[in-house]
Amino acid sequence: MAVASAVGSFGLSLPDYPWEAMAPYLATAAKHPGGTVNLSIGTPVDPTPPLVQEALRSAADAPGYPTVHGTIALREAVVAWFERRRGVAGLDPRDVMPTVGSKELVAWLPLLLGLKPGDVVVRPTVAYPTYDIGATLAGATSVAADRLSELDPATRAKVRLIWVNSPGNPTGSVRDAASLKVLVDQARELGAVVASDECYAELGWDEWDLQRGGKAVPSILDPRVAGGSHEGLLAVYSLSKQSNLAGYRAAFVAGDPAIMANLVNSRKHAGMIVPYPVQEAMRVALGDDAHVQAQKDLYRGRRERIIPALRRFGLEIHESKAGLYLWSTAGEATWDTVGRLAERGIVVGPGVFYGDAGNGYVRVALTGTDERIDAAVSRLATGP
Repeated sequence: MAVASAVGSFGLSLPDYPWEAMAPYLATAAKHPGGTVNLSIGTPVDPTPPLVQEALRSAADAPGYPTVHGTIALREAVVAWFERRRGVAGLDPRDVMPTVGSKELVAWLPLLLGLKPGDVVVRPTVAYPTYDIGATLAGATSVAADRLSELDPATRAKVRLIWVNSPGNPTGSVRDAASLKVLVDQARELGAVVASDECYAELGWDEWDLQRGGKAVPSILDPRVAGGSHEGLLAVYSLSKQSNLAGYRAAFVAGDPAIMANLVNSRKHAGMIVPYPVQEAMRVALGDDAHVQAQKDLYRGRRERIIPALRRFGLEIHESKAGLYLWSTAGEATWDTVGRLAERGIVVGPGVFYGDAGNGYVRVALTGTDERIDAAVSRLATGP
């Protein structure tokens, strides 16, 4: 009994995975005669680009161990991508590293940075829950705030890591360069690291839609933000959205030379390695802009079709200036909206999964095929 009791005490005390609460709504939606339109999770549904698939196949003969730091060819491709697509020139390839998707880095970064009990991690008010999980794994405290000025002096003094998510998940909000610079300047005064989760940066809409005469979404490493130094700054990016590579777990982090050297060393000890074939697929994907544009055009079309339908259904679209989601409210409790949509066979993400400030909202993903998006548009217009 003593052994069984001891074994039973093992395990991290993490909250239940929130998406389990969606089971009854999924069951309701599944009863619709036209099948479920699942717009709740942002998983890509379109094919992985053929040139990326071919790169993976060509690198399949990989009997040796890959490097944690990534091949020099991959890191140079990241550097070229930052200059060409994000306006960040002069990045040193040594200050780049691939990661096993971006979620694992979000979850483990506080621990890898050496945060401990008593330290504070700041994350956006409405945010992806993994920022909180990362703080928990390190024993640190997570605090929700969109500006450091919202924190009391005692809390500010304990801040060691600040997460920025721009474009944001789930809200689709974008922080401009001036806003980011204010945050960076304040963080440097505190001696805190700013980590910017930028995985939706290629999917700007409205004033952030480059192809429609808008501006590029700024990176935390942008010279207008960082000044002449990347000290204390990390940019995190994933190819899951722009290149339909969610199944490859293909992402990278870049920034402060001292922090990056420490992260590379720590990850060597922990065996956190991106497989070589995936590194090659990433290298090829980062060098080709055409497939990124083609995918964005698909999402733009879906977005332009479903927004009017959601509005006719009584939803207001808030923020949603970039990314794959429409942050929407009907002026009622989140679960009421989720339930009404499920009756029409449409599944959406509950805003309450993203913090208390998300109550009353739902997240509608654009990650449905054209056929499923059109089915949703029809149901929203005509009823069940």
